[in-house]
Amino acid sequence: MTRRILTRIGAVLVTLWIAVSMAFALGRLSGDPTSTILGPMASSEQRDALRAELGLDRPLLTQYFDYLGGVVSGDLGNSLQFYQPNLQMIMDRVPFTLQLVGGGMLIAVLIGVPLGVLAAAREGSWWDRGASALALLGQSIPVFWLGMMLVLLFAVKWGMLPAGQSGSLKHLILPAFTMALYPMAHVARLTRATMSEVLSEPYIDAARARGLSTTAVVWRHGFKNASLPVLTVVVLQAGTLLSGAVAVEYVYAWPGLGQLALQAIQFRDFPLVQAIVVFGAIAFVLLNQLVDLIHVAIDPRVR
Repeated sequence: MTRRILTRIGAVLVTLWIAVSMAFALGRLSGDPTSTILGPMASSEQRDALRAELGLDRPLLTQYFDYLGGVVSGDLGNSLQFYQPNLQMIMDRVPFTLQLVGGGMLIAVLIGVPLGVLAAAREGSWWDRGASALALLGQSIPVFWLGMMLVLLFAVKWGMLPAGQSGSLKHLILPAFTMALYPMAHVARLTRATMSEVLSEPYIDAARARGLSTTAVVWRHGFKNASLPVLTVVVLQAGTLLSGAVAVEYVYAWPGLGQLALQAIQFRDFPLVQAIVVFGAIAFVLLNQLVDLIHVAIDPRVR
């Protein structure tokens, strides 16, 4: 057990080191930020002075080790665009992204899981074919297109919901539904496939032979054993949405982490981009570890 724990910790550290190194390399390859900060009319002397102030005139290896030291100590640097600590800006935006991801995943689970279970319980019926078609459609529609269509219909044409920004539950409805489409389709398809396998097991036939109701057989015996892969993909999808909600936040002008990342990329604010990448990597790795702990808690065979 000790060896397994140490191996897992080592894998986590290597993963984070690779993510941090890639963020540093991509940030330096994105171009010279001094031209964006000073504008095209700045002289070469002004640009050289700004590079020296930002530490960009030092050797690349020195910059890299300084950056690693800052990440280890919790210092993610300061933004070139906003002149604020990157970590503080990220933590200010995270609650908005968590609202969006939480609302989207709640909708995805509440719709996707029953849809997949009913499709598996009624395999070959019109319900199964309709659920499969809906799941395929959900995985095919571009998120940004869906967001614009929902804004056009519910905000512009019918005036039922706000078109963007944050502030109340009404502001969250459209972005959450847009965010939920792809994970809902993924959860529905996985639930359907897993439940189909479980419902063909001998112990399900034994439960039916004992006279249990269809609801008890499907949900108490079937879904309980099929829930582990579904729960895994739900947690991992939440991690993916947490670090990749750029399109939804851009369409709805949602003040989350994705909107901040887009602004940082447009401004070539590589310290802020690096900080967001590091934060996303840490969040995703921690969610992976959470999945492993959930496996141990739910499935006695893992223990």
